[in-house]
Amino acid sequence: MTLTLKRNVLISNLQRAFAEHFPFIKIEFFSQPHAKGKPTSAKLMIPSNRTLSEIRSFAKEGELEVNPDMTVDQLEQVFENKFGLYVQVFRKSGRIWLETTATDEWTLSRQNQEGRELSDGPKEDGEIPDYHEQE
Repeated sequence: MTLTLKRNVLISNLQRAFAEHFPFIKIEFFSQPHAKGKPTSAKLMIPSNRTLSEIRSFAKEGELEVNPDMTVDQLEQVFENKFGLYVQVFRKSGRIWLETTATDEWTLSRQNQEGRELSDGPKEDGEIPDYHEQE
C-alpha cells in the first residue's frame, strides 16, 4: 500500500487509506514524539480533521510504502524521519483501541491479526476511547 502525503491532505484521509488495508489497527498523529516503549499522552493527539500543513508547517510531501512486514517501530520511524510527523499505532481489542507501545517490534500484519482475534464476538454500538497497552 502507498500513502501519499501532501501538505493539504487531511489526517482522516490517511487514516482511512491505512484502515482499508489494516482494519484492526490504526494510526494516530501527535504533536510531539514519544519515548521508545512509552505511551503518548492523549492530550497530544491531533484531531483527524486537520491537514498535514496545519499540524507540522515543515512536513515534507512524498509517498510512503507501507508493507505488512514492517514493524510498528519501523512505520513510526519512517513517518518521523522522512516526513517530520509523529505517529502512533493502535490495535483494536474488542471495543477499545490499545496503543501498541509494548509490541512495537511486531509487524503490522501481526498487530492486525491480533486485533482481529481480540475483536471477534458481538459488537455493541459506540466505541470506547483509546487506551495504552500498559494500562
